[in-house]
Amino acid sequence: MRTRAVVVRIIRQFIRDKRTMALMIAAPMLVLFLMSLVFGSDAYTPRIAVTSSVPAPVQEKLKAADAEISSLTGTNAEDALRSGDVDAVIDVQNQQLSVTLEGTDSSVNRAVVMLLQKLGGGSSPGAAGADGAGAGDAGAGNAGAAGPATQQPQIHYLYGSADLGTFDYVGPVMIGVFIFFFVFLIAGVSFLRERSKGTLERMLSTPLKRSEIVFGYVIGFGIFTSVQASIISWFCIHVLDMWMAGSFGYVLLVTLLLAMVALTLGILLSTFANNELQVVQFIPIVLVPQIFLSGLFSLDTMNSFLQGLSRYFPLTYGAHALKQIMLRGEGWSGIQTDVFVLVGFALAFMLLNIRALKKHRKL
Repeated sequence: MRTRAVVVRIIRQFIRDKRTMALMIAAPMLVLFLMSLVFGSDAYTPRIAVTSSVPAPVQEKLKAADAEISSLTGTNAEDALRSGDVDAVIDVQNQQLSVTLEGTDSSVNRAVVMLLQKLGGGSSPGAAGADGAGAGDAGAGNAGAAGPATQQPQIHYLYGSADLGTFDYVGPVMIGVFIFFFVFLIAGVSFLRERSKGTLERMLSTPLKRSEIVFGYVIGFGIFTSVQASIISWFCIHVLDMWMAGSFGYVLLVTLLLAMVALTLGILLSTFANNELQVVQFIPIVLVPQIFLSGLFSLDTMNSFLQGLSRYFPLTYGAHALKQIMLRGEGWSGIQTDVFVLVGFALAFMLLNIRALKKHRKL
């Protein structure tokens, strides 16, 4: 009978907490739906620029292999590659095909290399690396009278190299994901405890303004989240030897801004939670979609709705900035838009936090 009483109490507790009941069903369905959209996308179609030196038969084979082909001059092709408008540039140098990959996305590199394999009737254009992008410049062992269309292409990289593994490609995104996730979780739970212990109510009874309380919490929590973001970034780059082409200072700037956005968002959402479990319930709704659409998986193969949705997530801009710095070696000009957007998110969440405190007491 006593066991029955415990069971009845737990059942009644769940029935009263309708949000928990709903999320137990809705959250897994949402995550599985996102996974079906992400992993059920069509195969990536490489965008390749060819110069006038590439023979017509080679261009026809590329088109027959369902590649997006554009004819550009050498300078325009290089500019298109640097801006990300194309994934590779094919040229002919010394009677041999030369392929320059943009190099910052392992899945794109792999798609281009698989396309090049079809040109040679299945022969590999170079020793395949761990990420399938090729192990470097292929030799010219088949060079000769057969012409460039049947030779193994020489593969070069605009950014990165053939030595980059999967960890190097996904590492910048994962740095942003882990910083965002843990700061969000710690901030939400910590601020909830401030409320449950009555600390927030006592502060609201003082002459302190709502803005002063919010700024104080953000600065106080921000000191520790900044230290966390700095240590994680340093550990990944200098201890785990993650590929780093740009400035570590810019990496710190982006990770600190990501931590600030996660901090203000965590505090904001915690005002709508009554216990730690309800804070955790925000994870599948707020964080999981951002992780899937942050750039960890190629957005180019997803439908337009998901591509548009990703623009409303702060993690998308943080991950993009980190990839620009660490893989492409970009400076301020390459990340300034992402930085300003992250600052905007942080300020917006701070203002919403000030407004949300009216729920507890109007000052």
